[in-house]
Amino acid sequence: MFSPQAQTPPARLSVAAHVRALLALGLPLVGSNLAQMALHVTDTMMLGRYGVAELAAAVLASGLFFILFILGSGFSYAVMGQIAAALGAGDETQVRRDARMALWLSILFGLAVMPVLAFSGPLLRLLGQAPGTAALAQDYLRVAMWGMVPALIIAVLRAYLSAQLRTQMVMWVTLVGVGLNAALNWALIFGHWGAPEMGLRGAALASVVVQIVTAVLLMIYAAWLPDLRRFHLFQRFWRPDWEAFRAVFRVGMPIGLTALFETGMFQASAVMMGWIGTEQLAAHGIALELASIVFMVHMGLSNAATVQVGRARGARDFARLRVGAAVAQLLSFLFALLSVGLFLGAPQLLIGPFLDGSKPEALAILGFATRLLAVAALFQLFDSTQVMAMGLLRGVQDTRVPMWVAGACYWLIGIPAGYVLAFVLGLGGVGLWLGLACGLVCAATILTLRFWRGPWLHAA
Repeated sequence: MFSPQAQTPPARLSVAAHVRALLALGLPLVGSNLAQMALHVTDTMMLGRYGVAELAAAVLASGLFFILFILGSGFSYAVMGQIAAALGAGDETQVRRDARMALWLSILFGLAVMPVLAFSGPLLRLLGQAPGTAALAQDYLRVAMWGMVPALIIAVLRAYLSAQLRTQMVMWVTLVGVGLNAALNWALIFGHWGAPEMGLRGAALASVVVQIVTAVLLMIYAAWLPDLRRFHLFQRFWRPDWEAFRAVFRVGMPIGLTALFETGMFQASAVMMGWIGTEQLAAHGIALELASIVFMVHMGLSNAATVQVGRARGARDFARLRVGAAVAQLLSFLFALLSVGLFLGAPQLLIGPFLDGSKPEALAILGFATRLLAVAALFQLFDSTQVMAMGLLRGVQDTRVPMWVAGACYWLIGIPAGYVLAFVLGLGGVGLWLGLACGLVCAATILTLRFWRGPWLHAA
């Protein structure tokens, strides 16, 4: 296991040394991301065996929850780069200021969006979903909404600890949450071990409990670890710091909107897939779950790149910044090639665990999800490239222009292309996913060029 204490390499070390340093930071983040994804995979697999209607409702409900969560998590991504830069510059006071105000912003945002989740049924019906599916989704969200604030706190603490090169604890705490979630799902969804059979609401309650437990564990670790006590993260937490508040907001809100544009593109595709049929929507949810698992690897490497680039920028070590960025992009590209082979070579092996083969609709869902995975293999290279470019740009705190690029590529190219291919040209769900690929190609190209042509690669 790579040590979380591995330090950023000097600029003149070999490429291999940069690779080792990135992996020392990035592999635990990848593990944490995969563990976090396992929470959603567990929900999907168990609800898929409980009922197709419940699975379809969970796809919609978790999609809406995630859209709002990803908007609020922009503050955590912002503070990751800001803390890394402050540490690189040796400014420990700024570390505390930025982290606290990121927590403030996340808590306020979480409280603000809870009413949207509580009364989501009319919104989902307005988007063309069946009344029964919308009602089930609202039932789920009225329980799940209590996990929004803890989930956003987790995101900020994860960023804080990552910038401190303390990524292994984040991974282990998340793994504990995976085991707890699986046990609670088994008990509360199906009514095992003497628990009531709660179905969809049981899955939501399990998620809330896991989020609260995870947030408490990370708070304890961040507050009491001897090496981190000097930052006094929670001391006089109630005192505002409006300068840092505004600074985190200015960087974080564009990041949240950028992530919202991409996530919203995929969730809009779920809405349009629901127009095609319930079985197609269930297949979409499974295929998207698998694609998201792979995406979590790239996101972990991207987060590590944000920290490495931020530290190099804070120390004004531009040679280290350039080499570290190139190494991060290369590693992400190599893993993308592996995932392409897996999606094309073993789709049924990947999809099978999500379905109960004894149910009559399972075969149709399997066939449709297999075709979607073939398209997902096509856009893996571009999805990995765009998320890495985003991570590098966040490391240099360039967030506003990437926001507009993402909005244009995903919503002016990706969604219209998907609609035309699916409904005008009659390609159905496969055409819808091909349209998403067009948006990712656009974003990957422009964002990569922006980073490598930016002024942050050289001393002023």
